[in-house]
Formats: sequence, C-alpha cells, structure tokens
Amino acid sequence: MAHSSRRVSIVGGLGVFPAVRLSLPSRRLFAFLALQGEPVSRARAAGSLWPDMLESHSRANLRRATWQSPSDWIAADGDSLELHAEVDLTAARASATRAIGGGILSLDEITRLSQDLLPGWNEEWVLPHQDAFRLLRVQALEAACRTMAARGLFALATQAGTAALAAEPLRESAAAALIYAHLGEGNRYAAACRFRDFSRTLHDELGVHPDPGLTAAVVAAVGGISDTEQLPPSSLQRRFR
Repeated sequence: MAHSSRRVSIVGGLGVFPAVRLSLPSRRLFAFLALQGEPVSRARAAGSLWPDMLESHSRANLRRATWQSPSDWIAADGDSLELHAEVDLTAARASATRAIGGGILSLDEITRLSQDLLPGWNEEWVLPHQDAFRLLRVQALEAACRTMAARGLFALATQAGTAALAAEPLRESAAAALIYAHLGEGNRYAAACRFRDFSRTLHDELGVHPDPGLTAAVVAAVGGISDTEQLPPSSLQRRFR
C-alpha cells in the first residue's frame, strides 16, 4: 500500500483510511504521531503517552502499541517512530494560513476548519495542540469572512463567520465580521438577530456591551437612523434586547 493512499484524520476526531482495526494503545500512538508530523524518539513518545509510569513500563507499552498497529503504518528508524500516512491537519493548517493571508476558502475548507482537533481528548500531550489549532482556525474563519464579504461572496462569508463565532462566542471581532457580512448582503434581519444574541451573551458572561460603533451600525441599518451619535450607548443596546 502506497504511503499516499493512507490517511489519518484528527480534525473532528480520529479516523484512519482505509479503515483498520486499532487497539486503544494503537489509537493513542496514531494520534500522537499524527500531531507531531515528524519522526519522534521512542523516549519522547513513551514519556508523553504514559507519563506516570516507570520508563521501563512506558517503553514496554510503546512496543506493545507499535506491534499492535497495522503493518507498515508506523515506520521505526533506529530510535525514532514516524507515521506513514497523510494527516488532514496539514491541509487544514494550509487552508487557515491562506485565509489569514487574504485567500478565499471553499465550503469544504470552512467545514473542516469548523471542527476542533481530537475533540474529547483531554490528555496533556493533546491540549497545547488543541489550543493552538482552535486559535488558528478561528482567526482563519474570521479573516475569510471579511475577505469573502469584501468580494461579494456573502454565502461563504456568512458560513465562515458563523463557524468562527460558534467556536468563540465571546469573540467580538468575529461577531462584527459576521454582522457586517449580513449587512453587506442586505440581510438586515439576520444582522439584527445576530447582534441581539451576541449582545446578550456578552452581557451575561462579561457584563459588558458590544462596541458602540458596531451597535450604531446595526441600529442605523435596521432602524433607519442616520445620526446615531445622538443616542447614548445604553439606548442603542435596549433596542436589541
């Protein structure tokens, strides 16, 4: 089986294609190696996967996990191990980087970036990767929302903005990007609803109100008010509660 025909997904959950049966130790080893994206020493793998065990025991567990893995999926070169498969995290990071740089995302890419890395996995060796990828994907989705709205691609822009805000419900810049995308496509009702929901969430969680400039833009669009500066922020907020 050629290397290029094997795929391991860790965005949205662990998956192996073509499907193979994996023991629990093998699943953890596959996920660990997929996250690294490069050869890893046996000592590092054993210490990360079984940190509370004696080195001799963690090394034995690593050997067992390697033996139980499907043939040729994990390459052992001296003291290092490497996963021989394409990992979807590579493509997801490339999509995110392109979006942050002003590129356009496809619907498939937006869907991929709407998912967390190995959701439900709470081990210490996973958490830093999850945090980093979550920040990257939210930044990318927000940037894509702004870029695609500016180019008139409102359907994709609102998909990206919705995904960014779902991932980080208190991220005001993501809420603003989505609201302005709705206003750009002339969907004032959707913009008002999104603003109302975000305003409530922000107030309930942090006890603060959205940026006055965003509030004024929504009120001007929905209420037809041309000079919103005459109204105090508290009055603007009450319009959407």
